[in-house]
Amino acid sequence: MTTTAMLSPAQARSLFRDDYSGPTTGWAGGYTQTNLIAVPADWAYDVLLFCTRNPQACPVLDVSDPGDPTTRLARGADLRTDLPQYRIWQDGELVAEVADATELWRDDLVAFSLGCSFTFETALAAEGIPLRHVDQGRNVAMYVTDRECEPAGRLHGPLVVSMRQIPADRVDDAVRITRAMPAVHGGPVHIGDPSGLGIIDLARPDFGDPVDAAAGDVPMFWACGVTPQAALMASRPPYAITHAPGYMFITDRRDSDYRV
Repeated sequence: MTTTAMLSPAQARSLFRDDYSGPTTGWAGGYTQTNLIAVPADWAYDVLLFCTRNPQACPVLDVSDPGDPTTRLARGADLRTDLPQYRIWQDGELVAEVADATELWRDDLVAFSLGCSFTFETALAAEGIPLRHVDQGRNVAMYVTDRECEPAGRLHGPLVVSMRQIPADRVDDAVRITRAMPAVHGGPVHIGDPSGLGIIDLARPDFGDPVDAAAGDVPMFWACGVTPQAALMASRPPYAITHAPGYMFITDRRDSDYRV
């Protein structure tokens, strides 16, 4: 087990608060990670409705009160400082990436914490399913698909997926394991030929890093919590703060809490 996998969630968040930045896949083994999207209060209902209509991509684990940077998922944590990297959006345009969002947090922001597929990676690894991106020291590969999400209010946009190369003889196991965790994206939305999702080249992900396959691997695709960022680009709300793809918030909740 790697050193980062052995860290407690509090230790990991402390490193991020001190401006360490890097993808969090494989960190704090056994603890749940979440995506972040914070929007002005007058857009919060649109986001909640979008998540409700697209629960596989946007499973809601917590919602803050306006202006409140805390979360029930980690006592004493601060959503403005305790992620390794943030994205700042204005009118649907990415305007900055920062390691600390304190000065950019607004009193009207409502923060949504969404389930993350990194959470089910512990369960995959526990059953001996290799995680190629972790073994290669890379961020997971993520792609914008040609599948449109169900629109909600002013929000609309395409589904984003994360991809993992899984040995062919373990595909059924990966389906079984992840289907048992619907709060963190659940089972795959597609298996095999990426063109079925409108993905042209696996070597050129829209977010994250390209990942090398081993002989006999099959690409498997799961709905991804970066989907709201694609909706921001398509729908152009005036302001938002999100995590950088793959740079997640590590909670105090156990992965097993979200297994059914």
